[in-house]
Amino acid sequence: MKLHKAHPWHGISKKSKAHQGAIHAFIEIVPTDTVKYEVDKDSGYLTIDRPQKFSNIIPALYGFVPQTYCGEGTAKFCMEQSGLQNIVGDEDPLDICVLTERDVMHGDLLVHAIPIGGFRMIDGGEADDKIIAVLANDEVYTWKDITEVPEAIIQRLKHYFLTYKQKPGQTGQECQITATYNAEEAKKVVELSHKDYLATFSK
Repeated sequence: MKLHKAHPWHGISKKSKAHQGAIHAFIEIVPTDTVKYEVDKDSGYLTIDRPQKFSNIIPALYGFVPQTYCGEGTAKFCMEQSGLQNIVGDEDPLDICVLTERDVMHGDLLVHAIPIGGFRMIDGGEADDKIIAVLANDEVYTWKDITEVPEAIIQRLKHYFLTYKQKPGQTGQECQITATYNAEEAKKVVELSHKDYLATFSK
């Protein structure tokens, strides 16, 4: 029995035992949130990163995979796959969107998620992959690969990530999505980011 709450980034395994192929995802924000919550890396508590200033909302549960880190290995793979150069990791845990048919009304919780694909996203020269997953045991969203997901959902997710930092009247994009990849590659990105985590924090 633990006497203290585990840190959501460092104190929880990335692998979930609840379902074959599932990983843990710590959810920071949900579609109904009017502010963007983000885990404080030192304390593990949720903090308000910024208000949601504009009309776009995150169309899925959104958070990160515990014990992952977008560092050298993740950035190298991004460059190999995209053909771009001078990409570095964003030095954050790996982001994840979890699709579910059910309404979840708040974040600050741990869910069991099954990766089905991802976006190779680059934000200001930094590798910032977004893993796309479904909630384990969801009765409606039973997709095994992102190719099975309706295009409208994919476009909604892409639109959010490509515009959530833009201000009205701003031209150009800070972020770009160079590819949408399948479940197999998503699992590889998770493993690479876990290796980056171990290389960074095992000391």
